[in-house]
Amino acid sequence: MSQRVAFLFVLFGAILWGTTGTAQTFMPQTIHPLGVGASRLAVGGFTLLIVLLIMRRVTFHNWPWRPTIYAAISMAVFQYLFFTSVRLTGVAIATVVTIGSAPVFSGLIEWVIAKRRPTRVWASATLLAIIGCGLLFINKEGVVVNPIGVIMSLCAGSLFAIYTLVNKEVLDSVPAVPAVAVIFSISALMLFPFLFIFETEGLFTGRGIAVVLFLGFATTSIAYILFSTGLKYIPSSSAVTLSLAEPLTAALLSVIVVGERLSATSWAGVALLLGGILVLTLSGRRKDAKVSKIVGE
Repeated sequence: MSQRVAFLFVLFGAILWGTTGTAQTFMPQTIHPLGVGASRLAVGGFTLLIVLLIMRRVTFHNWPWRPTIYAAISMAVFQYLFFTSVRLTGVAIATVVTIGSAPVFSGLIEWVIAKRRPTRVWASATLLAIIGCGLLFINKEGVVVNPIGVIMSLCAGSLFAIYTLVNKEVLDSVPAVPAVAVIFSISALMLFPFLFIFETEGLFTGRGIAVVLFLGFATTSIAYILFSTGLKYIPSSSAVTLSLAEPLTAALLSVIVVGERLSATSWAGVALLLGGILVLTLSGRRKDAKVSKIVGE
């Protein structure tokens, strides 16, 4: 797979993640967000794992359990930290701080652990995207900046970066689809008790089930398969930067579907986000062309 295609896979995965917020607006508001997260992972992980087991497409012989467990723990704790930060400081601040800080943490982790120094292209794209993220939500009204919520958002961002890094290690040994199935099934088991702790009234209605199925299959199984498939061929720091398409998608859907309005400043943020994503994607295209030229020679 070429880097350009890998970038597009990760990008499409992030776009699917961006539909999560809009989808949740169609769900009964009596359901606790963490209950939604637990059921989402259960549907996405268990269903995929059962299908793979029936088709005998997954084998646990020589499975890389250590990075798998790390990835599962990272994703499970990420759900708790992110949804709690949303309750404390609001969707806008929690999303921007979490997704906006993840590329920085990812680049630093790669630099320290993998000894891979961040490229200028990554730095430029990340800077554009983070500034765009800030502008996108800077004029949101009624935002409560809770220090504890912001700290939890930063922790969630670091965990997403850790998940991406250890998931890449898993993908060095097993295909993307089994990796997603196993990691998210383990994460779902960790979060399963929350379905009995928090309010879930309305979860098992027709509308609640329909939204959970969409969240489980589209924003979990398919999105993370796309993300993981692309992650095999590009640096984890670049993949995390491309994940900034998530708040971009969420903002555009809030205008198109929910009927919200964006200010001129927010639209400037959209433009910068798009610019950062294009910088990474086009750089991958140039690298592919350069490799093809060398091979041709």
